[in-house]
Amino acid sequence: MEYDVIIIGAGHNGLVCAAYLAKAGLKVLVLERRGVVGGAAVTEEFHPGFRNSVASYTVSLLNPKVIADLDLPRHGLRVVERRVSNFLPLPDGQYFMSAPGLTQSEVARFSSRDAMRLPEYERRLEVIADVVRALLLEQPPNLVEHGLTRGIEEALRAAQLGGRLNKLDITGKRDLLDLFTKSAGEWLDGWFDSDPVKALFGFDSIVGNFASPYTPGSAYVLLHHVFGEVNGKKGLWGHAIGGMGAITQAMAACCRERGVEIRTGVAVKELLVEQAAHIAGGVKVRETAHAHGVITDAGETLRAKAVISNLNPKLLFERIVSPDQLPADFRERIQRYKVGSGTFRMNVALSELPRFNSKPEAGDHMTAGIIIAPSLAYMDQAYDDARAHGWSREPIVEMLIPSTLDDSLAPAGRHVASLFCQHVQPQLSGGRSWDDHKEEVADLMIATVEKHAPGFAASVLGRQVLSPLDLERTFGLVGGDIMHGALSLDQLFSARPVLGHGDYRTPIAGLYMCGSGTHPGGGVTGAPGHNAAQVVARDFRRGAIR
Repeated sequence: MEYDVIIIGAGHNGLVCAAYLAKAGLKVLVLERRGVVGGAAVTEEFHPGFRNSVASYTVSLLNPKVIADLDLPRHGLRVVERRVSNFLPLPDGQYFMSAPGLTQSEVARFSSRDAMRLPEYERRLEVIADVVRALLLEQPPNLVEHGLTRGIEEALRAAQLGGRLNKLDITGKRDLLDLFTKSAGEWLDGWFDSDPVKALFGFDSIVGNFASPYTPGSAYVLLHHVFGEVNGKKGLWGHAIGGMGAITQAMAACCRERGVEIRTGVAVKELLVEQAAHIAGGVKVRETAHAHGVITDAGETLRAKAVISNLNPKLLFERIVSPDQLPADFRERIQRYKVGSGTFRMNVALSELPRFNSKPEAGDHMTAGIIIAPSLAYMDQAYDDARAHGWSREPIVEMLIPSTLDDSLAPAGRHVASLFCQHVQPQLSGGRSWDDHKEEVADLMIATVEKHAPGFAASVLGRQVLSPLDLERTFGLVGGDIMHGALSLDQLFSARPVLGHGDYRTPIAGLYMCGSGTHPGGGVTGAPGHNAAQVVARDFRRGAIR
């Protein structure tokens, strides 16, 4: 049997791409190496009676158009909002919280000047976020070397982008430049005086980013995390009832309803490539490689008119595609493609809720993202320490307790918590292996929470520990990189993953990309899958895929 499209990887972007292509009338097969769909957005039991979102852990960036187009609520998705957005316990016994209608009064407890500046900060950040948000579901202008038709098309796309950006006033244009080039620390230092205020906003700049908040370009990572919304409310974060797996299970249900075939437990070993001859005047003038299917680990050959990869670009081009099928310059740039985030992920089963020194009573702050990182200087030191030692000895920890909003995840009276920890080396230096050190680092992460919430360690009934190496082995997150590649200026928009292939197409005809290694990058957004599907469907309509 020949399919129109084979998609490698049933992570959320692969499922989104499949759903759109099936709706366009194409026959689609999705292959997933693991025994469950969802990629890093899965819910699993990690301790008897305790379930949690194993890797990705919170909702905000999932695009509302994707939710609507795939009718995810009808397929079982329900997202509830955090009652408090973020909670920052401080070493001196104070705390700082953010939530709609609350943040400004909280800021005023630390700095009246910062409280006065907050509305303008939020307004100007949202202006830029709105501009970039509008680009999330669009194919970036692509640099092309040949072809008048394609060249005109891309020039028009670039002109439309330029027109949109030109609508910003001069302040907006300057802010846009700053947010794409400066560090988050420099940006925030220009706005605020108080360390806790800058810490809470600056935390987003190092999420999934092995960098200091003072690393140039980290301001964009901060911006990337403010694109989101929950239930139509911008800037909020929430939880999917049933965990992140509820999102991908709803997507899979939509796919099956539209006729997509999904196979789990099927790993792809090799891309099936054939050479197509181009004839001019009865003479063969050149040959081009064309993807016509895949070969699985089990040796099965599956044919399709097009193949779409939801993998990290390095996995695709260094393990699935034969190097001799790629142009030398493209191959070299993929080798230098920057991957690896400082992420160490844990799930813990708790006998009770933690009691923080700064706010010991139970309350809405338990639904928040609980951030242990009291200042930008603390984050900067954590990065330097990790680079020197392998992991920060005073790490950054974000803890979420989703069972405060979803009692289906734990037995009555018990709770589950996600610990999203920074900074650790993606690959340990000195020939060390994460297999030998991950339990030691896990103990450190628990002890870091214990400093702010005495008794936390004793409440841990069980834990799941995922080092960067575990994240790579299990989910294909190379170097533990949750973004499928650094969100640096040279790896964004038209240059993601490589300039000249920012349009979801690859150097091999019929081979496309739809994962987070393409525009607009990481997070559970569905945007890369949406955008890639539009490109592939258009190529089918034009007859570019036969």
